Amino acid sequence: MAAMAVDSGGREARGHPRRWLILGVILVAQLTVLLDNTVLNVAIPSLTRELDASSSDIQWMINAYSLVQSGLLLTAGSAADRYGRKKLLAAGLVLFGIGSLAAGLAQSSGQLIAARAGMGVGGALLMTTTLAVVVQVFDKDERVKAIALWSTVNSLGFASGPLIGGIMLDHFWWGAIFLINIPVALVALVAVVRMVPESKDPRGDRPDLVGAVLSTIGMTAVVYAIISGPDHGWTSGQVLVPAAVGLLVLGLFVLWELRIPYPMLDMHFFRDRRFVGAVAGAVFVAFGMGGSLYLLTQHLQFVLGYGPLEAGVRTAPLALTVVVLNLAGLGARMVVKLGTPGAIATGMSLLSGGLAAIALLSGGTDGTYGGMFLGLVMMGAGIAVAAPAMANAIMSAIPQEKAGVGAGINGTLAEFGTGLGVAVLGAVLNSRFFALVAVSAASLPAALAAAGSQAERERIADAFASGLATSQLVGAAGVLFGGLLAAALLRRAERADFLMSAPADTDASPGPAGGTGTGRTTSTGTATPADTGTATPADTSTGTGTATPAGTGTGVGTAPVTGGAAREGGAAEAP
Repeated sequence: MAAMAVDSGGREARGHPRRWLILGVILVAQLTVLLDNTVLNVAIPSLTRELDASSSDIQWMINAYSLVQSGLLLTAGSAADRYGRKKLLAAGLVLFGIGSLAAGLAQSSGQLIAARAGMGVGGALLMTTTLAVVVQVFDKDERVKAIALWSTVNSLGFASGPLIGGIMLDHFWWGAIFLINIPVALVALVAVVRMVPESKDPRGDRPDLVGAVLSTIGMTAVVYAIISGPDHGWTSGQVLVPAAVGLLVLGLFVLWELRIPYPMLDMHFFRDRRFVGAVAGAVFVAFGMGGSLYLLTQHLQFVLGYGPLEAGVRTAPLALTVVVLNLAGLGARMVVKLGTPGAIATGMSLLSGGLAAIALLSGGTDGTYGGMFLGLVMMGAGIAVAAPAMANAIMSAIPQEKAGVGAGINGTLAEFGTGLGVAVLGAVLNSRFFALVAVSAASLPAALAAAGSQAERERIADAFASGLATSQLVGAAGVLFGGLLAAALLRRAERADFLMSAPADTDASPGPAGGTGTGRTTSTGTATPADTGTATPADTSTGTGTATPAGTGTGVGTAPVTGGAAREGGAAEAP
């Protein structure tokens, strides 16, 4: 192995010699986890038919996986920093494989929901450790490129789930979409054990298990309320009670995190506008992308009548656009050209425009695909531009020794946004659908089957298409708002950083002959009031020097950060 410098944190300053091979290994593991966020979407008709699953069951099959990940990602990241990222990466692969086996052999909706929750535990370990390893094995110069590739696989796994699920369902039964994970997990496990170096922060804090429980309960209760709203009514006790419980528990989570010395999520991170801006963007990207794919696959199969493979192929332009543009380096170039705020605003606007195009141009029930294709390409372009910029912004705002926690935050945002998107946009769809048609069935297939005539079936399909369009427009508005908010916060953060680091603007004015000189500064940072002293921001500092404007004198003084006057033989005074 070539000799390499090592920094104070134990990392190889020029990166690991096998860093690109290591990146390939962990991206395979990452891809498997991400596929299971969306691969289930194309299996909805099969699950509805073979497991007699209702719409609520289907939503919980999807949300159980993402919500468990959301609750455990921060704890998993903290544990990885303390106990070793390689160890927990391997443990995540084992747990994910066991959960996949249980899901593939499930015989009821309840069993599948429980298995998906178990897979979420392994997925939480994998999602935090993969990004943390990327940060550790790459040096500063190559890290942005590596994160861009990581983000590409992130988007690819998320967007290509329907296509891969469609291929599997075209040849096998629905359980195969989970069982295929097992050989991939085994190969990745062997590669991780042999190639990935161990890294950890020996000063890391112990995992915050109470915080994990509180965050999981809180998010689950809130999303349950959103899912139950269309069925029970938004003002019913079945909705208001879990919503209130969820908000209360999330409030307790925040208070707990502020009080303990080892928080799962350090709330002081939210003082950094860069962090807050990246957080807002990440949530809304996942919100729009997760919710739209969930609805699109149902529209393609239930309304337009495509099979699982045909539906997967028709959603493929989103994934292909992300891959092609990111492999071409578009995201990195846009960040250099437009800056991080500009790249995020541009990408999120494209993503919002894509959702609107699908809503307005997809043709309802007549099978028109042109508008949907345009929308998917626009969404892919937006994700390719915005996602790498946001991931890099989040990791840059977190201390490097807390790389696991940073990865946990990034993953939590993506998983929470996805679950929230499925729940909110699904709730909007159901509300619109049941407002247009009076049916007692719990799902669209059941309503179509119960229809007494072809005219009634067409009316039900049209109502579903109308609900889909409404939900996509809601998603478009949310994504656009999130993009503009994120860009504004990041722009303000950059401006504040610039003002803090700008050199002082000094102005020396002459004093009377043989006597006193005054110096004034009007900016924060380094201040030299008629001498060579230094003033630090947010407080005062002492400067020593010689003032010679039309005279000679020596002054020692204390100046506020806004500058001051250095008088001969005396103290500096505020201007």
